[in-house]
Amino acid sequence: MQFKITSTDQNSHARAGTIFTDHGEIPTPIFMPVGTAGSVKAVHQRELKDDIKSKIILGNTYHLYLRPGLEILEKAGGLHPFIGWNGPILTDSGGYQVYSLGENRKITEEGVVFKSHIDGSKHTFTPENVVDIQRLIGADIIMAFDECTPYPCEYPYAKKSMEMTHRWLTRCINRANATEPKYGYNQSLFPIVQGSIYKDLRIQSAEFIASQNQQGNAIGGLSVGEPHEMMYEMTELVCGILPADKPRYLMGVGTPENILESIALGIDMFDCVMPTRNARNGMLFTTQGIINIRNEKWKDDLNPIDIELDGYVSTTYSKAYLRHLIISKEILGAQIASIHNLTFYLWLVREARKKIEEGAFTSWKNKMVKIVSNRL
Repeated sequence: MQFKITSTDQNSHARAGTIFTDHGEIPTPIFMPVGTAGSVKAVHQRELKDDIKSKIILGNTYHLYLRPGLEILEKAGGLHPFIGWNGPILTDSGGYQVYSLGENRKITEEGVVFKSHIDGSKHTFTPENVVDIQRLIGADIIMAFDECTPYPCEYPYAKKSMEMTHRWLTRCINRANATEPKYGYNQSLFPIVQGSIYKDLRIQSAEFIASQNQQGNAIGGLSVGEPHEMMYEMTELVCGILPADKPRYLMGVGTPENILESIALGIDMFDCVMPTRNARNGMLFTTQGIINIRNEKWKDDLNPIDIELDGYVSTTYSKAYLRHLIISKEILGAQIASIHNLTFYLWLVREARKKIEEGAFTSWKNKMVKIVSNRL
């Protein structure tokens, strides 16, 4: 994997670049639709590529390991051919899912023992076998195994957890160096900065992650309930330490406003379930603001969902029709809303890239933050 920065903003830390992988180029800033179990919910791969114009999607090690399982994925030749997607894929290591299991998991120095949310069966994740599993899944970018601390989190626990995540990272790197990609193309390991909301821990973690000299770096443990201002503060702090010549990935973020503000801080990559999850509940993100399509006010609005977006669902279907589908619980409603929201998210990062290249990012960002946060 290679990363090349092509433009930088003079009034912020925003930058435009390109990540080069064996499955294609990824223009940054980029948003990655979440396909947790090998499917971006309610969205066909053809629509991801042609209409949404997605350049990379995300899968999850925990979910894919449990179902469909490694044997089937290996027999298929990895996740790419299994799901019919020939673009880049990133896999989350499963650290966040294990964190969310609560009492159904036990964390030790060796790794994590957890019970499947599907059938209660017992499994173990270690830094080594998580690398092995991601090798077998076949993602272009694989994540180091970490512990995602909750918010709020007491300082002693955050420090202990961060130090263990660092030790796990060393084991992940050793395992990755001792093994080869399974399907004939390169895989890049991204470490993850932790440290909760404590400045000294974030500095320590960012310095350690930077010293590992991997091909990209991620920031985890944010967007877990802390105030947005705190998330921005930690992100800015870490971006000032992580090497500028490597892509920076802010995990699990977020709202359109979060993405714009984080681009200004120097972040290149984002993922979040929000555009698809909220779509299924009738919340639309548009170039004019946020719409709750279930509201009565859209009942007879025959205007397109979003005339500014050149996506077929955004300009083909009316607000009234989409409201009818959502209220009627028609599957097509979830599909149209999901495609629309993802089209908007990918449009937003393309526009950010364009404005960075034009030297007009900061003024545009300040205007857009107000628009995309406005509820219509």
